[in-house]
Amino acid sequence: MMYMKNSMVWLVALSLWVGMVSAQETHRFTTDVETIKAFDRIYAPTKEPIVFVGSSSIRRWSDLQVAFGALNVMNRGIGGAVTDDITHYLDELVADYAPRQVVLYVGENDLPKQTAEAVLDKTKTLFHAIRERLPEVPIVYIAIKPSPVREQFVPKAREANQLIKALVEQDGNAVFVDIFNPMLTPEGKCRPELFVSDMLHMNDAGYAIWEAAIAPYLLPGE
Repeated sequence: MMYMKNSMVWLVALSLWVGMVSAQETHRFTTDVETIKAFDRIYAPTKEPIVFVGSSSIRRWSDLQVAFGALNVMNRGIGGAVTDDITHYLDELVADYAPRQVVLYVGENDLPKQTAEAVLDKTKTLFHAIRERLPEVPIVYIAIKPSPVREQFVPKAREANQLIKALVEQDGNAVFVDIFNPMLTPEGKCRPELFVSDMLHMNDAGYAIWEAAIAPYLLPGE
C-alpha cells in the first residue's frame, strides 16, 4: 500500500513537472511579458494609448516616443515573436491598456517556417482575437518588410502581404500600411542602407520610412 501511495505521489509530481515544462515551451516569452507588467506596476500606463505591438522591429523602435509622443503611444514589442505569440499574449500586451488604436507588426518571423497562406491564417486568428476584445478599436497593420538577410523569403513576404491586405480591407476599421515597396529598389531588391549590420533590424533611415507611412493613419488623442 505504501508503495502504491509513493508511486501515485511520484506520478502526480511528474505530471506537474511535465505540465510546467510544456507551458514553458509553449509560452516562451513569459519572462518578457512579466517584465513589462512589472514596469506597468511601477509606472502606471497612460489612458487610451495607441499600442504598437509585434516583434523586434517594434521593440527596437527606440525613438517611437519621439516620433509620435504627442499622440500618447506605447511600445509593446517582443523581440523574436511570431504571430501566434502576439495572439497568446494579446490581453497582456494590448487589451489590458484599453487602447484607442492598435498598430501591428507581425508575420516576418513566421516566414522561414510558414507558407504565405499559413501566415494569413495566423493573422486571421489574431484579428479575430482583437475583435473579440476590442470590437471598435481601429487597427493599423504594417506590411511585412523586405529584410536583406531574408532575401530568399521576399517573394513569400510579397505574397503574404497581398493576402493580408485583402483581409485587412475586409475588416472595415483597419488599414494596411505598405512599407514593403518603399523599402525596395526600383528593381525590386532589398536596400541594405536601411538596416543595421545584421541586415534584419532597421536603422534610422528604415524607421523614417515607417514613420512617414504610418503617421497619416494615427488617431489624435482627446
